[in-house]
Amino acid sequence: MATPHIPKTQKGVIFYENNGPLQYKDIDVPTPKSTELLINIKYSGVCHTDLHAWKGDWPLGVKLPLVGGHEGAGVVVAMGENVKGWKVGDLAGVKWLNGSCMSCESCELGNESNCPEADLSGYTHDGTFQQYCTADAVQAAKIPAGTDLAEVAPVLCAGITVYKALKSAHLEAGQWVAISGACGGLGSLCIQYAKAMGFRVVGIDGGEGKEELFRQLGGETFIDFRTSKDVVADVIKATNGGAHGVINVSVSEAAIESSTNYVRSNGTVVLVGLPGGAKCKSDVFNQVVKSISIVGSYVGNRADTREALDFFARGMVKSPIKVVGLSTLPEVFEKMEKGQIVGRYVVDTAK
Repeated sequence: MATPHIPKTQKGVIFYENNGPLQYKDIDVPTPKSTELLINIKYSGVCHTDLHAWKGDWPLGVKLPLVGGHEGAGVVVAMGENVKGWKVGDLAGVKWLNGSCMSCESCELGNESNCPEADLSGYTHDGTFQQYCTADAVQAAKIPAGTDLAEVAPVLCAGITVYKALKSAHLEAGQWVAISGACGGLGSLCIQYAKAMGFRVVGIDGGEGKEELFRQLGGETFIDFRTSKDVVADVIKATNGGAHGVINVSVSEAAIESSTNYVRSNGTVVLVGLPGGAKCKSDVFNQVVKSISIVGSYVGNRADTREALDFFARGMVKSPIKVVGLSTLPEVFEKMEKGQIVGRYVVDTAK
């Protein structure tokens, strides 16, 4: 394959301080390090984490100035001299975990996301809201040839994240999983992975178009928290005793607390969404007597990535997306802040 032309500058969205202007402008194209790929990003999903990075409301400092984004799908156009297993022209995905040391205890155990030296796309490493992005060749995701890059982009974070969360719930086929925040970017993929893994799905959400999307994606029982008089009682009734597992992808502290009450005895509450400053409140008597587990689930490792992408490649998971231009990212953030996102927004870096 002929060597692609790589420009010196590109379009990207960058901010110079937290909560500062999101500037769509010409910025330099990065140069890959010896172990990195340079990827021509075609599409990038927009995740709630990107909003937190911009606001700076997590107890983890961000790189400034910063190009956000961590759900990028594109084409390898260059690579460092020490990269193995990749070639120019391959399709590649940029994940939240851009790179890790691969030699600490966490990395050795396959928990690369917990590496103390983890490098995070769109947080500590300039991310995918630009036309060209670098990524560590070990952690970059291999995308099969012919894949729709707009469709696969959200799988690279949202899909992998909810798939790992479902695994963390230790459910068996036929058991009930409740998804709190069921019809946003994470939840809409979680419904599909849960169905593909053989689970029965209760969705909890509220807002225009959300129940309709839930039904389209194969969910079984929908509970609108805006109209329900008692969400806990409604979940327990729908599941005949409580959900065996709960995936909390909402960013509501009250919703997280509620989930500890409608999970079934010996069930597992999985925390995924990260509302700034929130606490998980659980009544100790209830937790002990019901013997419930509350676990945190971060992003998946390389094996989780491969498995999550395989579900997508086999057509068992589809991203409900709306494609907009990269230049409209500030408007997408505004909708996200107002809870108006149904499914996942994906930005086209060429617009």
